[in-house]
Amino acid sequence: MNPRAAALCAAVAVVAATVAAVPADASPAQPSAAAPAAKLAWKGCGTTDQPRLQCASLKVPLDHARPAGKQITLALSRVPHTAKTYQGPLLVNPGGPGGRGLSLAGFVASALPKAVSAQYDVIGFDPRGVGRSTPALNCKPGHFAPVRPDSVPLTEAVEQANLTRARSFAEACAAKYADVLPYIDTLGAVQDMDAIREAVGAPQLNYFGYSYGTYLGVVYARLYPERVRRLVLDSVVDPTGVWYEDNLTQDLAFNDRHRALMAWIAKHDATYRLGADPAEVETKWYAMRAALGKKPAEGTVGASELEDTFLPGGYYNGYWPHLAEAFAAYANAGNTGPLVKAYKNLAAVDAAGDNGYSVYTSVQCRDASWPDDWDEWRADNWSAYAKAPFMTWNNAWYNAPCAFWPTRPRGPVNVANGSLPPVLLFQATDDAATPFEGGATVHALLRGSSLVVEDGGQNHGITLSGNSCLDEHLAAYLTDGTVPRGSGEADAVCAAQPDPKPLGSKVTQSSARGSTLHGLLGFRG
Repeated sequence: MNPRAAALCAAVAVVAATVAAVPADASPAQPSAAAPAAKLAWKGCGTTDQPRLQCASLKVPLDHARPAGKQITLALSRVPHTAKTYQGPLLVNPGGPGGRGLSLAGFVASALPKAVSAQYDVIGFDPRGVGRSTPALNCKPGHFAPVRPDSVPLTEAVEQANLTRARSFAEACAAKYADVLPYIDTLGAVQDMDAIREAVGAPQLNYFGYSYGTYLGVVYARLYPERVRRLVLDSVVDPTGVWYEDNLTQDLAFNDRHRALMAWIAKHDATYRLGADPAEVETKWYAMRAALGKKPAEGTVGASELEDTFLPGGYYNGYWPHLAEAFAAYANAGNTGPLVKAYKNLAAVDAAGDNGYSVYTSVQCRDASWPDDWDEWRADNWSAYAKAPFMTWNNAWYNAPCAFWPTRPRGPVNVANGSLPPVLLFQATDDAATPFEGGATVHALLRGSSLVVEDGGQNHGITLSGNSCLDEHLAAYLTDGTVPRGSGEADAVCAAQPDPKPLGSKVTQSSARGSTLHGLLGFRG
């Protein structure tokens, strides 16, 4: 049985074993029953690239169960429809949690065929706590300032240093946002989405989400199935592993992607001179890591920062040529400049990144239970590290504040659903951030959904990124609801795009679009 078929069989078993229920505290609040719908005042906020973009703000309850209580503000963006045929709002989300969505509206509106996007008001939003929405969380500015302790806790001192960082971040969030944290979660964001639907006067919502945005989509559909018109999910989160198990699963997939990068560098040995054997290249990468652990490049890129720098290569192979250049410069000539530049371009965390991480932890730690016994974390992550050393411990420390989080966790939402119109799913077979099993599982959980697979696809976020086969399915669905129906493990299969070429090669329009999209989607979600 091939891996994709095995994933689909496992997904069916998950559905059969799942009780169709949502947690008791996840019932949908109905703010409109207690208060009139808010009105939006759209104003022009266009840019050179997106001259028709409009912006507005929407006040929503911090706690949707208390609509007359404390209010927070959501920042919205819109590219309005121009066609006589109007299909309603198309709400878009880039993932995260913590991803900023204002710029995604303009990208989606311009990347879709004009005849399709013209029929929708394409709406982006910064979810609660994020970006231009207020309050915008920033628990501990500079939490990722270099140089951090080595992520791999080979000594008790290193482990304690990392634990202290994780605990101090959770404590800082508790001190600054005690009254807000209980409401920064997926449920609150989903209820905000319905408030947006109501504010624009639409009886139903069209929704297009990437990455964590797919989980927002399926939870919205679970709580408000009658309000779903069209639902597109790209690079699908496994909702049965929220969130501890999902992160452990990522570790294995990212290790595979890192080894794929090593193999690509070996294939282009004439350019990079790091060896024609992938194992030899990988050995040199870990030697670079060890050297940087002892002497960080320019006092900035240590072992942990090196992992941060190469992690984006697991999300999007368009970064591979830049990473390979930096690796070769350091390994072959001791030149640290390209490596530090790559870190600053791809991994350095600014104020926006501090905000994103604050929301990421708030949502992940609140959404579901995490082990509160560090011995369990230690055992699970050393077990994963034995198979996948590239980012296992880096990922563990990224999520470790959840071991000390101040708010009581909710239970994860069971998203099984047989009450929806056709739903369209897109999944790459070799996606690291949301491994293929997530798409297969949701395909089984959403009765009547259609799964389009990018066979051999390596990236996270695959539509509107240059693959015309995928984009044709997306355009057909948004035009009139058409979905592919197949008899195999997937309803349609598209070939993956070719690997990138070393720097200096001609940049195609499709690769330029892919770079733009992945800049908007970001990492870690």
